[in-house]
Amino acid sequence: MELRPDLPTELVAIAWLLGTWQGVGVGGYPTIDEFRFSQEVTFSENGKPFLHYLSRSWLLDDQGNQVRPLAQETGYWRAQPEGRLEVLLTHPSGYVEIWLGEADGAKIELSTDVVARTETAKPYTAGHRLYGLVDGELLWAFDMAAVGQPLQPHLSATLRRA
Repeated sequence: MELRPDLPTELVAIAWLLGTWQGVGVGGYPTIDEFRFSQEVTFSENGKPFLHYLSRSWLLDDQGNQVRPLAQETGYWRAQPEGRLEVLLTHPSGYVEIWLGEADGAKIELSTDVVARTETAKPYTAGHRLYGLVDGELLWAFDMAAVGQPLQPHLSATLRRA
């Protein structure tokens, strides 16, 4: 992928995320059954030092067919000097998160700084995410602390550039 010559300097460290990614993943948690999902993630930019982020996912049946929509999240990845990141995400299930972390080459690590939820959202208190570019694929994992459970694996997926 060729980068725009006027790409903000701050975005260079995370420019490898740009584009649309699609693939499948697995999920589970002590309070739910394991499941498989498909996902589409888009990172886009408009010349400012942030990326717009949109993720949509669907539950898959045993044959790999989409059964119904699952999670959706959108927000902004704000690039800072020296590879630092501030990520703001919002979810229609009643959460708003601020994540802090950094990019180190083809690896990004983020942890929640703030999790706010609406009165009707399930208790969710903390998260940790890893993203990596491995052999041209975007791999990611999400650990979550929620509904009285400690921080532990919840979701992971392997995505390919669309």
